[in-house]
Amino acid sequence: MKTMTLHLRHSSGHDRFENLSSFVGEDASGSFGILPNHGRMMTVLVAGLARFRVGEREWHYLALPGGILASTGCELTICTRRYLHDTDFRLMGALLEELQRADRETLGGIRESLQRLEQEMRRRLWEMERGDRP
Repeated sequence: MKTMTLHLRHSSGHDRFENLSSFVGEDASGSFGILPNHGRMMTVLVAGLARFRVGEREWHYLALPGGILASTGCELTICTRRYLHDTDFRLMGALLEELQRADRETLGGIRESLQRLEQEMRRRLWEMERGDRP
């Protein structure tokens, strides 16, 4: 039986899963599946759950905040900031919600910082136009 290898590259390292018989993910066009010897492809994964099967055994689930997937036939590579992995679908649903909540909080903090930076830049530009030099 032909199989694939999945390389997961994330912000804190690299993990490898071997002997995959199938992979299911989702991009902007919808859900898709990849089998061994699939043609070359590259796509942007949306935030959510992806899954893969090792041989004929149980499904493994990945909670992803999005990522890039590249396939070369027998090698799959996913680049993502982070991911969560388990074989329990119910647990993964809860972990995915937690991952998305943490991302929303992080993005909210970034937005606030950007707004403060923009306000400070406007204030300094206004001072420069008035001739006040800091």
